[in-house]
Amino acid sequence: MDRRIENLRTGIQKADAVIIGAGAGLSTAAGYVYSGERFERYFADFRRKYGFQDMYSGGFYPYATPEEKWAFWSRNIWINRYSGIPNGTYGDLLRLVQGKDYFVLTTNVDHCFQRAGFDKARLFYTQGDYGLFQCSRPCCQTTWDNEAMVREMLLAQGFSIGEGGELIPPEGREPAMAIPGTLVPRCPNCGRPLTLNLRADDTFVEDEGWHRAAAAYEAWLAAHREGAVVYLEIGVGYNTPGIIKFSFWQQVYRNPRAVYACLNMEEDPVPEQIQDRSILLAGDAHRLIGELLA
Repeated sequence: MDRRIENLRTGIQKADAVIIGAGAGLSTAAGYVYSGERFERYFADFRRKYGFQDMYSGGFYPYATPEEKWAFWSRNIWINRYSGIPNGTYGDLLRLVQGKDYFVLTTNVDHCFQRAGFDKARLFYTQGDYGLFQCSRPCCQTTWDNEAMVREMLLAQGFSIGEGGELIPPEGREPAMAIPGTLVPRCPNCGRPLTLNLRADDTFVEDEGWHRAAAAYEAWLAAHREGAVVYLEIGVGYNTPGIIKFSFWQQVYRNPRAVYACLNMEEDPVPEQIQDRSILLAGDAHRLIGELLA
């Protein structure tokens, strides 16, 4: 493991460019845990009423009213998009590639890269953003920033917002489990309900910002077909492997000077055609990134 850490550290230092492909495992390493103490602090009332044990399950629950649905989702959005990042994993990753010609491709929707200081022009969030609403039956390819709307929903439940965006539950009483009907978000164009800009089906809105980021990603790839490039994959699973994992394998295969590196909880197999140019590190990404900086 020490040799692999040193090989990757040296590879990044000597690289002409680095592309980061990030999946949910990176945000988990950064402290975005959807169950346990973090879930209990903000959703104990929903757990008691409905029995689900984590935020992921709560996101799929068929709530009887939109007022209750948005009580749940406003809390979920805020703590996973607007509150401070739980630890320094993303900041450490930025330090690792600082000064390099880097780009970030991610399926995460928590916007941690930009919040940690990565250049917005070098980011492509392929699957959406917790911070954006879209029409539920898209009447236009437009999204809307939702921070102000979500904040209103939380205040109406009795929460307060502390320094750094910390969500603070009300003292001495339970938060309301429904928002006022007047706060249920509706499309400014057609009046239909708004929903989160998350890729779940063919109603996902790819707005102007999405297309601009997609074009920047393609331009970056085109500019780095050759040369010493590190394809650094972190926390990517097999839910949507074609977006990052398989794409990175193909890019490395085509470029004999490229290196593929994978940080994941378990060591994933790689195609034999790129095995001699692959560095596989198994373990917690927060710890591994820290060791790469040492």
